[in-house]
Amino acid sequence: MQILIIDDHATNIILLSVILNKLENVTTVEFSNPLEALAWCKENQPDLILIDFMMPDMDGIQFIKAFREIENTASIPIIIVTAHYETEIRHQALLASANDFLNKPIDVIELTARVKNLLNLRDAQKKLSNQADWLKNEVRLATDQIKHTEQEVIYRLSRAAEYRDPETGFHILRMANYAGHIAKNLGLSIEDQQLIINASPMHDIGKIGIPDNILLKPGKLSSYEFEIMKQHPMFGKKMLEGSKLELIKAGEVIAYSHHEKFDGSGYPLGLQGTQIPLFGRICALADVFDALTSERPYKAAWSIEKAIELIREGSGKHFDPECVEAFFMNWQDVIEIKHKYTDNFN
Repeated sequence: MQILIIDDHATNIILLSVILNKLENVTTVEFSNPLEALAWCKENQPDLILIDFMMPDMDGIQFIKAFREIENTASIPIIIVTAHYETEIRHQALLASANDFLNKPIDVIELTARVKNLLNLRDAQKKLSNQADWLKNEVRLATDQIKHTEQEVIYRLSRAAEYRDPETGFHILRMANYAGHIAKNLGLSIEDQQLIINASPMHDIGKIGIPDNILLKPGKLSSYEFEIMKQHPMFGKKMLEGSKLELIKAGEVIAYSHHEKFDGSGYPLGLQGTQIPLFGRICALADVFDALTSERPYKAAWSIEKAIELIREGSGKHFDPECVEAFFMNWQDVIEIKHKYTDNFN
């Protein structure tokens, strides 16, 4: 435990230092100038301060007020050493958050007892603070584990939907990261960027409800079959609705809105412009770009240049223009995502 002694008389400093250094597990730091002591406190944190009341430049009460303005000093005990017995001075010291008083001449037994009591209090405070930090860290680790578990469950459920569709698990990883890229360039918070990355794999979870003869049909769907296929966003919504988890609620929004189009010609609700939730507008673009540029067993991948042309032509029609511009910012990041999660049909 470290005790800071501040007194403009060298004799008093020597006396206090000799007495206090005899205590177990105690070291002292001494200053005769309160301004120098205050500067030291801005870089160091004592466990207890003994300060003389009457000093040049700055008295003990002025020092306490300045000291308490330093961050994380509220719990550090301070003893004022004074030859004054005036009630007004003591009141001022208490209002300035002094913790105790010692009267001159110093009584060694009283000094030792008061210092030990305040150091014991300080030690308990530090242990409690350390325990609180430990508990906070444990809660953070547990929360992170829960989030990782939730995300793994979501990913595996989403893969179940993808396995019924002739796509790959890499599609949902690319699409999720494209969505995160757009969210970042739109200026969304880091929390929302991560939320859309974690939730977007659920975008097509409603395809679980589409019959195999339609979902797996190799050729073009009939008008009737396409109307059945267009139900999968609402199937996804019904599967996910009612949850209290932000991740699932975000997945629900994405599931029902990622086939809406900015001009109102999309499905299932025909939403237009900003009626479409932002996460849905983001994922609509991310999903289409990946579908165009990805090889499938039944089709070749479009060139990136051709896909870019279609995306730009669809700005304001299929896609939110702001999302389009955000998508093409920091373009190398998009290329890196595409290369990182590469399909292999060999």
